[in-house]
Amino acid sequence: MSRVTPTFDERPTIALVAHDHKKAELVDFVSRHRDVLRHFSLFATGTTGQRVIECCPDLAVRRLKSGPLGGDQQIGALIAEGRITALFFFVDPLSPHPHDVDVKALMRLSLVYDIPMALNRATAERLIKTFAEERRAAEVS
Repeated sequence: MSRVTPTFDERPTIALVAHDHKKAELVDFVSRHRDVLRHFSLFATGTTGQRVIECCPDLAVRRLKSGPLGGDQQIGALIAEGRITALFFFVDPLSPHPHDVDVKALMRLSLVYDIPMALNRATAERLIKTFAEERRAAEVS
């Protein structure tokens, strides 16, 4: 599959998803990196998006349905359409997830379409640093 990579003249798009026990961690991550993230279009599944909006009302976040109600699949469709630049999905590996099939499908689509995917905070920190460096380089050129 070919990967669609928007230039920084276009607004790249990040999808935000977090399992219940990781939502606070994702919200904290977004809050700490809001200066970088404000240059992206942001999509988020329902509850995660609501919590990000409450913490960071200055960020424009488009909320989709809750993950178990189709939000994961909506993000998967955006990936398949080439509209997602990266996926930040803070996964809780220690809790059961009734919609685990949807979660695996979302990860599979990210792999198939070669979308950078951060499944934990450590990876998200590295990825956001890369995005910040790319942004600075684009502004200099």
